[in-house]
Amino acid sequence: MDVNQALNLVSDKLTVWAKELIRLLPNIALAAVILVLGIFVAKFIRKISLKLVRRVSHFETINSLFSSVVYAISLGVVFFVVLSVLQLDKAVTSILAGAGILGLALAFAFQDIAANFMSGVFLSFRRPLAVGDIVKSNDHMGVVEEINLRDTMIRTFQGQRVIIPNKDVFQNTIENFTVLGKRRLDLSVGVSYGDDLRKVKDITIKAAQKVSVRSMTDDITLYFEEFGDSSINFSLRIWLNATDQPTFLQGRHEAILYIKEAYDANDIMIPFPIRTLDFGIKGGEKLSEMDVRVLNGVKK
Repeated sequence: MDVNQALNLVSDKLTVWAKELIRLLPNIALAAVILVLGIFVAKFIRKISLKLVRRVSHFETINSLFSSVVYAISLGVVFFVVLSVLQLDKAVTSILAGAGILGLALAFAFQDIAANFMSGVFLSFRRPLAVGDIVKSNDHMGVVEEINLRDTMIRTFQGQRVIIPNKDVFQNTIENFTVLGKRRLDLSVGVSYGDDLRKVKDITIKAAQKVSVRSMTDDITLYFEEFGDSSINFSLRIWLNATDQPTFLQGRHEAILYIKEAYDANDIMIPFPIRTLDFGIKGGEKLSEMDVRVLNGVKK
């Protein structure tokens, strides 16, 4: 192939392209108009979606993310419409096929991240916990410091920061001690079998009423629960007027202090664990009453 033939081929190709460009000029102009208008419409839709989602969610990160996703989807629709106007249907089909394969691959590769992300979205709408709440989740108890899209940060009462994936928070049990605005103190106590239980109940409740941080609108309750090995055990329940940990510790401290002082003043005994040794087959026989036996010729 000589130079003239090459130039002729290039010239013919350019001529064909020029004719196609001239033929597509109306489509190009229409596509440009659609693109400009589509961008403005997509921005308007993003603004409207942000206002709507703020009515049901107060988590600004989720709100911004939702509006951005809506904006991206709107732009995607505009982009595919522009390609269709330009008669690039094959390009549209190829892009959709590639996007499907890429999305499937990303779904397998980042399934844990996606699960944590979606759990964070659901947590923001359901709101079972908020920053500042005292919660217990996955055997970790503390104050919620941050709720992110991927994880939740809890500061334990020992000072450690625990980062829990949102998937674990969403799928497991959450105990929220703050939502009621008050917190119950359960105290287990045991008294001697020789004490008058009615007297024990009255004195215990009067002692618990001295707790300075208790809720004045809730009654103190006491329930006997079981006959223990060396004591009769009961549960004392006191509602506290706040949910924070210092108030809970103060309430428990005062309850134990006042109950012990009341028991000492009224001769109520909190027994030590007692073990009884039985030397008879039937039980209940004293060692002094047992028959003396001879072992290896030595009197025992």
